[in-house]
Amino acid sequence: MAEKMCPGPLSGAASFREAVCVHTKKVYDQCRSRDCMRDLRVYLPTEDQCFIEGNAVTVKPRCAELLSAVMDVEPVAFRRGFYSVDIRFFYKVSVEACTGIGCPRILEGLAVYDKRCMLFGSEGGAHIFSSQFVADGDDVQLARNTNLPTAVLETVEPILLEARVVYPTQPCACACTCGELREVPRAICGCFAGRDLSLDSASNQLRVTIGQFSIIKLERDIQLLMPAFDICMPEKDCCENIGGDRSEDPCDVFSRFDFPVDEFFPPRRESSGCGCNTSRSTSTCGTSSCGSSNASSNTRSGSCGCGSAASNTNRSGCGCGN
Repeated sequence: MAEKMCPGPLSGAASFREAVCVHTKKVYDQCRSRDCMRDLRVYLPTEDQCFIEGNAVTVKPRCAELLSAVMDVEPVAFRRGFYSVDIRFFYKVSVEACTGIGCPRILEGLAVYDKRCMLFGSEGGAHIFSSQFVADGDDVQLARNTNLPTAVLETVEPILLEARVVYPTQPCACACTCGELREVPRAICGCFAGRDLSLDSASNQLRVTIGQFSIIKLERDIQLLMPAFDICMPEKDCCENIGGDRSEDPCDVFSRFDFPVDEFFPPRRESSGCGCNTSRSTSTCGTSSCGSSNASSNTRSGSCGCGSAASNTNRSGCGCGN
């Protein structure tokens, strides 16, 4: 049986200096999600809602932005250690509306989506207190926290896939009709320059489809015993501000910048065969033999995109000159 290790200096270990106790967060469970949220209603400001009410409008999707996500964690009944994670996504949606006459009009509104998942977060019954100072705030640093796990959401930018206007007489295959928004949080209203959003469900409605990739985690505070090599001392000196005493010549700094070749010549997506249908080692793709002016060297392994036809043999589909 291995000997139990305790915090402190280590002997007989050439690479480790000591074992240290670290307080950190451990991921107990996580899942990834690919959500295609079809026919979400977009709540428009009052003047924009009047625009789609009085005109035959066609809309084109522009972009969507995730403003906020509100999460709630609750224990699952009859499944010890499992928790439900309820998430409400708030999206700012922008579309281009056109009536066929005049310039297009940009409409911005709020879309809301609710999601639930169940993850394992283990159990704990400790009461947690903290002495962390809160500047200019109430003395809440001594308040007791429950020992529930913490939900963490990681997302990328949403993708606005489709937009359309649904009229009152038009049937809607919407999956969100039972979750009509009744109230908008004040912080979310501030993202629309203080304009009031129309929540009327009997009028014309802007509907969108949004794609969202996300990862949801349940974390808990935990103490881990870890090996330490040494203290972590920064090895780089802090540079002086160039705009101050000019301790370093700005042209010298600029001379060390890499030339932005990709900005002038955007890279293409490369396939596994360097654009050719022949089977050859990918290590020759982009070498000096490819595109060389020496026709004698344009053999099968390096003839992709070469301009000579003299020796571009075995090049079916290579795009070489005839």
